[in-house]
Amino acid sequence: MADTKDPALPTVTVHAPNLAEMWRSTTEWFAVHYLQILIALGAGALLYLLLATLKEVGKRHKGRRGSSIGYTNVLGRTVAKTTHFFMIMVAARLVVGYADAPPLLLRTVVFLFTIATALQAAVWAREVILGLIERRTLAEDGQGETLANAMGLIRVLVTVALFAIATIVVLDNLGVNVTGLVAGLGIGGIAIGLAAQGIFSDLFAALSIIFDKPFRRGEAISYDNTTATVERIGLKSTRLRALTGEKKVISNANLLQKEITSYLTLDHRRLKFAIGVIYQTPPDVADQIPGILKAIVDDLGGKFIRSGFVGFGDSSLNFELEFEVYLPDWDAIYVIRHKIGLAILRQFNDRGIEFAYPTQTTFTSAPDGRMIMPYAEVQPVRPVDQ
Repeated sequence: MADTKDPALPTVTVHAPNLAEMWRSTTEWFAVHYLQILIALGAGALLYLLLATLKEVGKRHKGRRGSSIGYTNVLGRTVAKTTHFFMIMVAARLVVGYADAPPLLLRTVVFLFTIATALQAAVWAREVILGLIERRTLAEDGQGETLANAMGLIRVLVTVALFAIATIVVLDNLGVNVTGLVAGLGIGGIAIGLAAQGIFSDLFAALSIIFDKPFRRGEAISYDNTTATVERIGLKSTRLRALTGEKKVISNANLLQKEITSYLTLDHRRLKFAIGVIYQTPPDVADQIPGILKAIVDDLGGKFIRSGFVGFGDSSLNFELEFEVYLPDWDAIYVIRHKIGLAILRQFNDRGIEFAYPTQTTFTSAPDGRMIMPYAEVQPVRPVDQ
């Protein structure tokens, strides 16, 4: 059969690894540099044992997942993730570098050492990042319930990002042009981000809630016209229970855009009473009202702030009372407010101070503007002389 190969096409020659040449050069290297090799092997063995010892120390200090951790535990977890392949390649790189190994063996060890170092750096970086995230969250939260909702997602994102960088670093060190790969990954990431920007917006909002902690699970918050207790913080939405019993579900991104009022760290409440008395109240009695109110508040465990006359109403003389109750429990504050209100009612009744209520007086006038009574005048009846 005739050879149909086009002579114009370039000829590509693939060089397979010459194992025989590598074996021959390695044997000669052992024969000539055996003393250096023995010294390097000893140093490599000591380096391997040192790394193995550090790994065991790290295992003892890494702590338990989900428990409160410190920087020592983070460092222990990181060191404990050191692989045997990396330790072997570090020792091998020391040997071939010190003992002047043959070029083919040196390139092989350097190639494997580059891969081991890049992958090991990615593993260490992942453990450091995840450990610091877990430490910050558990140090303040103490339970880690919120972190558990997002830790799986965080682990996947961090792992993919770090190992993608490690792969690019390895390929670049091996002489591969990674410009197109980096550009492709960037374009793909932008496309995915645009397609799922709503989902990613809520996911990053969930992470913001976890780390920034504007509120926590079980905390009573208020936004817009809603006051509710946080039941669960998810990756997409937050679920709350309103004071009236309804279940509220709102996306994390939408919730963080609102002004949120938190009652978790509130150690006291300021309360007000608006009090109106009738216009027939004597000025001397009206002047005593702030003192009466102060005595009531002080006797019932509140902290008096101020009280006084605030204005002339349509049908009342208006007074205002402000006081604080230093208790975190709203139910206990509610009881004290109830007692103070009833005490004011009793005191006013005992002193003859009348509360005002909306009243209206109608006056009738004659055509000339003179006020007249709404009923006819009656002549007084004189007694008949006996």
